[in-house]
Amino acid sequence: MTGEGMSGEAVSIVNRLSTSDADFAERLRGLLAFEATQDEDVESAVTEILAAVRKNGDQALLDYTGRFDKLTADTVDDLTLPTEQLGVAFANLPQKQRDALQTAASRIRAYHEKQRAESWSFTEADGTRLGQKVTALDRVGVYVPGGKAAYPSTVLMNTIPAKVAGVGEVIMVVPTPGGHRNDLVLAAAHIAGVDRVFTVGGAQAVAALAYGTESIPQVDKIVGPGNAYVAAAKRRVFGVVGIDMVAGPSEILVICDGATDPDWVVMDLFSQAEHDEMAQAILLSPDAGFLDRVAASIGRQLAGMRRRQVIEVSLRDRGALIHVSSLDEACDVANQIAPEHLELSVEDPQALLNRIRHAGAVFLGRYASESLGDYCAGPNHVLPTARTARFSSPLGVYDFQKRTSLISVSADGAASLGPIAAELAEGEGLPAHAQAARMRY
Repeated sequence: MTGEGMSGEAVSIVNRLSTSDADFAERLRGLLAFEATQDEDVESAVTEILAAVRKNGDQALLDYTGRFDKLTADTVDDLTLPTEQLGVAFANLPQKQRDALQTAASRIRAYHEKQRAESWSFTEADGTRLGQKVTALDRVGVYVPGGKAAYPSTVLMNTIPAKVAGVGEVIMVVPTPGGHRNDLVLAAAHIAGVDRVFTVGGAQAVAALAYGTESIPQVDKIVGPGNAYVAAAKRRVFGVVGIDMVAGPSEILVICDGATDPDWVVMDLFSQAEHDEMAQAILLSPDAGFLDRVAASIGRQLAGMRRRQVIEVSLRDRGALIHVSSLDEACDVANQIAPEHLELSVEDPQALLNRIRHAGAVFLGRYASESLGDYCAGPNHVLPTARTARFSSPLGVYDFQKRTSLISVSADGAASLGPIAAELAEGEGLPAHAQAARMRY
């Protein structure tokens, strides 16, 4: 964990690795390892909650809301927020917050409008017509963490793509422990166009969205982050409804050529480490002296951070400053890590971009801080974590659209395709398939 030139405090905080070390691969695997095994108590509790809500509907939802959120209600109507209250919450915000929310929403909407897919078809020479029909989901549920924490960006990032896709109804669930409502979250729901809001949370809210109750309709897909109980519930209801993803801890990987201000890089690392103790922040650089300066900056800046304890644990357990032989090797390591956020803090980021194959979002250049992506750049901040960027993509409009194949066959088409289908069907031992094809020619 040590490195020459590092401050005394930084020595105890961040791991120092080099790709030239004999044990580099083993140590990197250890840092990347994320234990996905779920707590048995959590799984047991979630199983019970899902079953209760599925069986008893509104009453179970009311019971769990009173038990976990200390919020007593006679009916689910008491846990329903009229859309007019969303507008009131927006109007009550300071002007600067209203402007920030509106600007962020506008940028997010403009970006996602580029993603919208359209139906298409083509006609072959014999008159056979093939195509694809693109249809928006009917109803989507957006889970938003609640209480004293405010996550308006979650509302914008999950709701706006659904609306751009043409989803008919967006239902937001947000816990309000003790009746505490956050105006920023409600204002974001107003701007994003949320259709209905229920002040429920936890696994019970996921169950209500997945199965439906007397008052909350079943949705087609559930998106949005949550605690361990929410994540476990989303995993269990997948198949009954769709889900966006089961996200792991937040991650950032910075590749730097050594010419960026070390304080900037450190704050970018902190921006992810402050999420929670399991978050991961890694820096790759071919400049060993730069890594020393970053380590010293960590020790200097950490003392002033409000979430110092969280950052310190994150950096100690999962963070690293890694010396690489070149920027090309840095890209190779980055592809192995497949990070959620990747910053190319170098003189010519475009030169490296073609070498990057696996990342949730790539930030190009010294001025592209990851925090801009979290809030207002435009692309979605719901990104694949835990190396799933190898096969997954950011949340987008395409997650709220489904595709249906279209097949219109002419008589001439049946005559040319039928023998092929019949031959293959007989080979698979499915004679009815074969005969259905033959009967048409």
